[in-house]
Amino acid sequence: MSIGLAKPCPATYDDLVRLPEHVVGEIVDSELVVSPRPAPRHALASSALGGEVIGPFGRGNLGGPGGWLILFEPELHLGQQVLVPDLSGWRIERMPTLPDTAWFTVAPDWVCEVLSPSTAILDRTRKSAIYREQGVQWLWFVDPAAHTIEVLKRTDEHWILAGSYGGDTQVPIPPFEAVSINLAALWGNSLTIP
Repeated sequence: MSIGLAKPCPATYDDLVRLPEHVVGEIVDSELVVSPRPAPRHALASSALGGEVIGPFGRGNLGGPGGWLILFEPELHLGQQVLVPDLSGWRIERMPTLPDTAWFTVAPDWVCEVLSPSTAILDRTRKSAIYREQGVQWLWFVDPAAHTIEVLKRTDEHWILAGSYGGDTQVPIPPFEAVSINLAALWGNSLTIP
């Protein structure tokens, strides 16, 4: 008689619900993945980017065209996967009203993952593949340590690099080319802290 290791059970939504509030839980390829809450530089980059895109693209302020629903850390239920990107955006014509659930089942048009040492590998590999398979058209990787944004555009077979941006400039970045994004704000370079 041979004794083998028991195969772990696939993670369930109940597993996510039982997690403490100070962590972020996701189900990636049936595995429960738990990450710490974002560190300050990560949180700053995410918040500043949200400020840069929500006004012009979410509300149509500052000369922007509007037409988007942009949210922080939405819970995405994409098939069997439960993912929580840092920011996501849907074109209004694809999501004219919010769902009544605590999660979204429509894949976003745009996803932004702010990279941190604890999540970068997962974001760049498994989650990136799921986003492409589920039809996300644009994927950004924001790296607060390197002061860069990588922009990927979906094709039928893979992601292609649509551009890399960095430094303290103001630049239009697809799919938000109508208004320039102030990159210095993402890195905290425009802050004056006593």
